[in-house]
Amino acid sequence: MISFDVEKLDDDVGKVSEKDLEQRQETRKLQYTGGSSYIVSLPKKWIQDLGLKQGDHVHIIRQANSVLQIAPASKRITKEQKEATIEVGKDNNPYFIARKLIALYFLGYNVITIVPKEERLLVEQREVIKSIVRRVLMGTEIIADSATGITLQVLINLLDLSVDAAFKRMLLIAKSMYRDTLLALQENNLELAEQVIKSDDEVDRFSFYIVRQLKIAIKNEHLLKEIGLEEPRNCLGYRLIAKSVERVADHAAIISKDIIDMRRPLNKDIADKISNMCGFALEVLDDACLSMFKRDYEAADKAIEKSRKIDDMEKAILRSVTKPKDVNDLYRIKLITENVRRVAEYASDIAEIVLNMTVQQTLRRKD
Repeated sequence: MISFDVEKLDDDVGKVSEKDLEQRQETRKLQYTGGSSYIVSLPKKWIQDLGLKQGDHVHIIRQANSVLQIAPASKRITKEQKEATIEVGKDNNPYFIARKLIALYFLGYNVITIVPKEERLLVEQREVIKSIVRRVLMGTEIIADSATGITLQVLINLLDLSVDAAFKRMLLIAKSMYRDTLLALQENNLELAEQVIKSDDEVDRFSFYIVRQLKIAIKNEHLLKEIGLEEPRNCLGYRLIAKSVERVADHAAIISKDIIDMRRPLNKDIADKISNMCGFALEVLDDACLSMFKRDYEAADKAIEKSRKIDDMEKAILRSVTKPKDVNDLYRIKLITENVRRVAEYASDIAEIVLNMTVQQTLRRKD
């Protein structure tokens, strides 16, 4: 089985460089015409990039007191069929195929064909491709499969699942992983721990899907509201938030792997205390994510303050371990509590991102 790291594969998704901003900004002069109107010309390339032509209607929207927004009147999304082909040699390792497939998926390609440079694809290479489709490329199906080539098609529509909806499902899976992990820890249930590790793949699939949607939206700003976002800068915030939830799920998988490796129950009193600590950490995560959905600056700030209590809870558990059976028990408890603490820390990171996304709204309310 191949393990993929979302952060390593696409750490910079959604980031807009200063050079990009310069390319997306032009200064034009207002002209006065007809005695009652002002007109302004628009760059030809921008109009072409948006698929507009002479005679098409646009909406002009006044935002606050200092911004005018021009958007196409039609909210229909053109079903552009972007196709790409990957050539694979016999010496290409599985990660070569994985990186290319995931990169093209992120960039919004609808049809991806993998063909051999030589006569045929190796059995191992075909298995890798199928594994990637099954585990991480949400909405992707194999429509042709043979030794001479494999064709993938992304069938999910841009509007079928909004970024917010995808994020909520991702969050629910991550939280359920912790509930199952705690049960596995208390009952020494190895089968349940195995299921938690498998659930981590589902979280990754939603994370990859969100990255794909954000990349498509940031290139087509008029699509932002269609997928549930308000402005381009929120794309980076959502990418970082999705990454934090993906990390939360990773830590549940780490605890479950420890349960499987150790194959012996933890002291019941300690397990109960860890359960209470985990319950608190998940509360903070809920508070932080709710502040994001509601765009609530004050709630995000409270979540950050609440998260600070997790350190005291961890220290209290470690102090209660006065006479461990052996040094491995103490190390194990430290490992588990550290992974639980990280949940609250990632929740605090999410809340800080919400602060950055909503601080201007609070300033406007005060004016």
